[in-house]
Amino acid sequence: MFHSGIAQSDTIRFQKDTTLKEVIVTAFNTNRRWIEVPGSIALVSSKDLASFSSLSFVPVLNSLPGVRMEERSPGSYRVSLRGSSLRSPFGVRNIKLYWNEIPLSDATGNTYINLLDLQSVSQVEVAKGPASSMYGAGTGGAILLNKPILFADSINQSFDFGFSVGSFGMNQQQGEWKYSNKQFSSSLQIHRLVTDGYREQSFLQKNGLVWQTAMKTTKSIFNTLLFVTDLNYGTPGGITSAQMQLNPQLSRQPTATLPGSVQQNTAVFNQTIFGAISHKYQFNQYHSIKWFVSLNRTAFKNPFITNYEQRNETNFNIGFQHVYTPFNNNNYIQWVNGIELLMNESAINNYLNNAGIPGNLISKDFVFSKQQFFFSQLKWQVVKKLLITAGFSSNQQLYDYKRPSDAQPILNTRTINAPFVPRIAMSFQAMKNMFLYLVAAKGFSSPSLAEVRPSDGNFYPFLEAEKGWNFEAGLKGNFFGNHLMLDLSYYRFKLNNAIVRRNDVSGAEYFVNAGSSLQEGVELLIKHNLISRKAGIMRQLAINGSLSYQPYRFVEYKQGVNSFNGNAITGVPKTIVFIGIQSLFLSGYYVNVSMNAASKIPLNDANTVFTEHNQLVQAKMGKLVKWQKYAIDVFIGADNLLNQLYSLGNDINAAGNRFFNPAPSKNFYAGIRIGFQ
Repeated sequence: MFHSGIAQSDTIRFQKDTTLKEVIVTAFNTNRRWIEVPGSIALVSSKDLASFSSLSFVPVLNSLPGVRMEERSPGSYRVSLRGSSLRSPFGVRNIKLYWNEIPLSDATGNTYINLLDLQSVSQVEVAKGPASSMYGAGTGGAILLNKPILFADSINQSFDFGFSVGSFGMNQQQGEWKYSNKQFSSSLQIHRLVTDGYREQSFLQKNGLVWQTAMKTTKSIFNTLLFVTDLNYGTPGGITSAQMQLNPQLSRQPTATLPGSVQQNTAVFNQTIFGAISHKYQFNQYHSIKWFVSLNRTAFKNPFITNYEQRNETNFNIGFQHVYTPFNNNNYIQWVNGIELLMNESAINNYLNNAGIPGNLISKDFVFSKQQFFFSQLKWQVVKKLLITAGFSSNQQLYDYKRPSDAQPILNTRTINAPFVPRIAMSFQAMKNMFLYLVAAKGFSSPSLAEVRPSDGNFYPFLEAEKGWNFEAGLKGNFFGNHLMLDLSYYRFKLNNAIVRRNDVSGAEYFVNAGSSLQEGVELLIKHNLISRKAGIMRQLAINGSLSYQPYRFVEYKQGVNSFNGNAITGVPKTIVFIGIQSLFLSGYYVNVSMNAASKIPLNDANTVFTEHNQLVQAKMGKLVKWQKYAIDVFIGADNLLNQLYSLGNDINAAGNRFFNPAPSKNFYAGIRIGFQ
C-alpha cells in the first residue's frame, strides 16, 4: 500500500533503498546492520513490495536466492527455503513464520500464509538454513514479517486506499487508516480480493480486517494485533502432461472410479480470528524482557475428491525473552534466554463428499498438539572486527490422538524430543565494507500434524523427525561508494530421516521417512544502483539479480526394491535465476521489469518425469504524483509476458501422473493508490 504519512513518495523510498548497508536486521536478535550479521539473511523492503503486483507475496519472495514460493491456484501457496518443499505438498511446513515477533506458525507445524494481505507487511527478513537456536523446530529456516506502526510528535492521521482490476475477473480493494501521537499509534486495515481464476474450479474470495496498536510509557511498549480473515478458494487439482497440452485450464478430470474436481466442488473454506498482545520492558541499562500471548480460532472446511474434511482449531501461544547486556552496550555482549510454548486443539471430522456437501461420517478425530522449546544465545563482539553468536535450543513436540468415532477409542501419544540443537556463527570484517561469515547449525524438524494425520485419514505415530547439520560460508560487501551490494554464500546440509510425500491410488497423501539427502548449493545476490541523480530524464536506474544453484541429491533412499540413491531431490529446480530492473523518470514515471527463470524440476523420486524449464517475465509501470497532502500512484502491470505454458506448483509423486497445476497465461492488471493526511 502507498503510505504518504511515512514515506511521502515512492521517489524518496527508491533513493533510500539503493543499499542494504544501513538496514538493521532483527533476526537472531542481532539488531545489527545487514552487512555485519553472521548468516544468510535475505531482506525485502517496502520498495521491493511496491515493485510487483499487490495480489500476493509470490513474485517478491521469488526474487530472493534460496527462496521459492509456489501457487498451485489463487489462494493455495507453499513456501520453501533451500528446497524444503520436498515434504510440503501445500502450505508452509518446516519453516517458522513470525509477524511482528509473534508466531503465526502453530503447534502442529502449519502456517496459513494465505490469510495475510500484502499491505499488512512493510519488511520481510528471511533467515535461511536451520534456525532452531532461536526459532524452534525447522530445518528450512524462519521468515519474519514486520510492519511497525510509528509514534509522532503531534497528532497525525493518514488514509490510504487502493483499487485494482485485472484479467480473469480480478478485483481488489485495500484501505488503511493510521493515527499516531507521542504515546499511542494505531493502524486499521481492510482488504478484499476476488478472482475467477485461470482454471476450472480456481476461484478466490478473500476478505479481511487487521488492527494493530502500540502504546508506550517511559520504560515499556505494548503492542496488540487483531486480524480476521474469511477465505474461500477453489482447488482445481493436478492434471497430466497430455491434459495440460490439450487445455491448461482444465481441473482434475473424472476417471472410471473417481469423480473430478468440478463434480466434487473441491475447495477450501478458512475463517480465522487471531488476537495477540506483546510487551517490551526495559528495567535498566542491563536488563530487559519481552513477552507475548496469542489466541486464535480457525474453522476449516475442505471438500476433496474422496472426502469432506471439517476441522475446528484452537491455538494458544505464549513466549518470553530476557535480554542481558552486562556492559550497557548491546553491540559488545548480549545474552538472550527465552521460551516458547505453542498449543493446538483440533477436532477433525471426515465425511463422504457428495458434490461439495458433507455426507455420511467416515471418522471423527481429536488431536492435541504441543510444541515447546527453550533457547539461549550469546552475542559477543570479541574484537572490533570479529562478531560471534552462539546459541542452542531444547525442543519437544507432542501429539495426543484419539478417534471417538471408533467403538473403543484409544488415546495415542507421540512425543519427539531434540534435547540439544546448537548454532554458532561468526562474522569477520575483512575490509571496510566487506565481511566474511561462517555458520554451523544443527536442524531439527518434527513431523507436522498434516503428516502424522494426513488426508488419507490414518495416524502415523512412528514418523520420525528430520535432523541434520548445516555448514555455511559467505561474503557480504558494499562497493563503489555503496552503489554495488554483493551477498555470496555456499552451504552444505546433510539431512537424515527426510520426510517425503506418498499418494495412494485415490490421490490421498501420506508421508514416510526416506533415508538421507545432501542439500549443497550456492546463492548469489547482487544489487547495483547504476544511476541516482536529481536532474535529467532518467533519475534512478537500479538492477538486482539472484542465483540459486541447488544440485540436491538423495544419498540413501529406497522405496521397496527400488533404490533412488544419487537421484535429484524431488520438486527442487537445480538452478533459479532472477533479474530485475527498476527505473524512475522525470515527472514521477517509473518502469519495473523482472525475469525469473527456473530449470527443469524432477516430479517423482525415480526422476523419470520433469517439468520444462521456464522464464517468467513480469512488468509494472506507472506514475507517481505528489500534490499538497496527497500522493497518487496510477499503474498498469503484466504477468507471464512470454505467455509460457508452465506449472507454478507441482504435485510431486502424484498418483495417475497428475503432476501439473498450470499457471495463468499472459494476463494484465491496472489500479490506483491514493494516500493523504
